[in-house]
Amino acid sequence: MTLSSVVFVGGGNMAGALIGGLVRSGWVPGVISVIEPDPARRAALEASFGVRTLGAADRTLNGIDCVVWAVKPQLFQAAASPCAAHIAGALQLSVMAGIRSDAIVRATGSERVVRAMPNTPALIGQGIAGLYARPAVSPDECTAVDRLLAPTGLTLWVEREEQLDAVTALSGSGPAYVFYVLEALIEAGVQMGLSAAQARQLALATLSGATSLARDADEPPEVLRQRVTSKGGTTHAAITALDADGVKASFLRALSAAKRRATELGDEYGR
Repeated sequence: MTLSSVVFVGGGNMAGALIGGLVRSGWVPGVISVIEPDPARRAALEASFGVRTLGAADRTLNGIDCVVWAVKPQLFQAAASPCAAHIAGALQLSVMAGIRSDAIVRATGSERVVRAMPNTPALIGQGIAGLYARPAVSPDECTAVDRLLAPTGLTLWVEREEQLDAVTALSGSGPAYVFYVLEALIEAGVQMGLSAAQARQLALATLSGATSLARDADEPPEVLRQRVTSKGGTTHAAITALDADGVKASFLRALSAAKRRATELGDEYGR
């Protein structure tokens, strides 16, 4: 299946990342529409990408191939209501946190729903999105969704919708954990006598290089860590201090809290 037209409901950062990727990959801007109530945001999208924007849903949405839901979860029901009469025949792709597919089916009249949980590196084409498709979505439509999201990074399909809560906790929220570690590395570098600029350069290069090494290596991260950790050496001292402070256990608790909150958001907005 080839998608020939798409409408985004919501024109925020994630929608902008997807639209920019589509245009850069060869999509004609004229087949992309955006429903966005904010006039300033509509003007910015038109100026940046040449897409058609609407302040509200209208009959021009009839026959659209795909609807991308990119509004805040608490705004979904209000956004869906004026669209429903025009989009029941479209493939529904949601990048909203918390809104479960049952709620999207009820609001749109379409059983063909794919939920995606992207993350913010999508803004530079280096994200990853967890995806779940309801049974009514065909394999060809899943492939079309892969193509639609390809400009933003990688995709990973899960078999059960509830697994998206774990995706949210791990990769959806994950960039914040990396930034948190980055903050700590920079602060430690400054405390040890480096300038803020020096500490930032060292920390960024270290995180980027270590991640690339882990991605390309055949060994698991545990083995890579052990190779850097000579008994009695500097790395051993650092890892021993981290273990004494229960850092790994804290990360496990943190991701469990994030997953629990994702489930709560689904209970609150997504039923």
